[in-house]
Amino acid sequence: MHTHLECVSRWLAISVFTIAMGGPALAASLTIALPANVTTLDPHKSTTVATDLSVASHFYTPLVDRGPDLKLKPGLAKAWRATTSLTWRFELTAGVTFPNGEPLDAAAVKWNIDRVLDPKTAARIKPWFAPITEARVIDATTLELVTKEPYPALPDQLAMFFLLPPKWSAQNNPAVTALGSGPYDLVEFKSGDRIVMKAKSNWWGGKVPFDQVVFRVMPEESSRIAALLAGEADLITVFPPSELKRINDSGRASAGAVPSTRFMYVKFNNLRAPFKNNPKLRLALNYAVDRQSILDTLWNGHGTLANCQVLSPDYFGYNPDLKPFPYDPKKAKQLLSEAGYPNGLELELEITIGRYIQSADIAQIVAAQLGDIGVRVKISEMEFGRWLDKFRVARNLGDTAYSGLAWPTLDADGLLAFWETANDQAYYENATVDGLIKQARSTTDQNKRLAIYKQVTKIMCDDPPHIAMFFQPLTYGERKGVSWQKRGDDWIRAMDVRPN
Repeated sequence: MHTHLECVSRWLAISVFTIAMGGPALAASLTIALPANVTTLDPHKSTTVATDLSVASHFYTPLVDRGPDLKLKPGLAKAWRATTSLTWRFELTAGVTFPNGEPLDAAAVKWNIDRVLDPKTAARIKPWFAPITEARVIDATTLELVTKEPYPALPDQLAMFFLLPPKWSAQNNPAVTALGSGPYDLVEFKSGDRIVMKAKSNWWGGKVPFDQVVFRVMPEESSRIAALLAGEADLITVFPPSELKRINDSGRASAGAVPSTRFMYVKFNNLRAPFKNNPKLRLALNYAVDRQSILDTLWNGHGTLANCQVLSPDYFGYNPDLKPFPYDPKKAKQLLSEAGYPNGLELELEITIGRYIQSADIAQIVAAQLGDIGVRVKISEMEFGRWLDKFRVARNLGDTAYSGLAWPTLDADGLLAFWETANDQAYYENATVDGLIKQARSTTDQNKRLAIYKQVTKIMCDDPPHIAMFFQPLTYGERKGVSWQKRGDDWIRAMDVRPN
């Protein structure tokens, strides 16, 4: 007797084989390997685009969407505009319903806004929507969002705001199951292993290319590559650039790398010693790391140095005047002594398994370079989901952690919000930065916003809350027979893949 999972796996294998042979396939199937576990299916409870939100995007409709060209496009809202400096009006697609018959209308959108803003929900995405004071239903297909101050970046932020069915959500746990108006229905969610979904037969948004999609959780880079070359995965991402040639030479798949918006950094816990109120220590560590040597040694020159800021040139608000920290171990030692540690100190560096390209190798190099100035580093490795719980839920970040951030809005307001004191992921307190971000958020004058973001990024460069490293390249591999519309903003969606 076969288990359900065995039957699904055999069915997928038969489907893929039939497509490859050019015969009449019962249904096209796509398997995508993820570098980390999906910690929740609730899109309001996660800010992790590459896993949680990417998977959720198959089940739920966003109010506004962003395509592979990184431009905004209609989601449920077919049009939007600012009617006053404090009001945005959204015209919704009529007649959209959830699978249980609930209407996805203006009232349902209002319920979702209210859910995110309700403190009892503990929504991870709340900081980006906190400026909203009211969701106003005009009629079934017209909604207005009223904000405390002008919020020009609101449509961009709404590109990661997904809509749940109100009545169903009250009776179910959206963290472990899903029922949405998106193109796919959930078949199976097995945490740490796979998510299986099936295309809706009459989806309101049109026919999608694949009838069945499987996301497999494969934290080990070598396992993802092996799965691609064995035909067990159709699309993989996040692996060492040194593997590109091997994949391309295999004759079974093709691989490449595109620039991404993912900012890689060594995060400091600035809420406690030794980093709290010690800017010279933070500066010392920045001068101690040779970032370019890491790119050259590990990534064959792929990736781009961070110019002493969290923003890449893709973001509105990028500061072109800033330059990367130079590698200067002599200056680092001097600053370390001035910071009160003439004999060095011990630090913990947390890293996660599989989530970022060669994080263990990078951590070893960083530890060795910090060791050269007298900083003794202990590396702690853990599964990504466990680290997130430690970092966000328990609020127990170690001294430092190698991590990465990208935000799909491509507006400085979205990414810089991670360093606002009120954000539980900040581990950083700077009243001046908080005030400036609020100012930039509350004006529609784009030139004023740019000037303010120049100030914010300059402050965070002069008194860094982290070691700004580089922007990780997006490496990808795709099986012959499929083509992925490459995008460097972290979204991994079956809707961006086409069979050849």
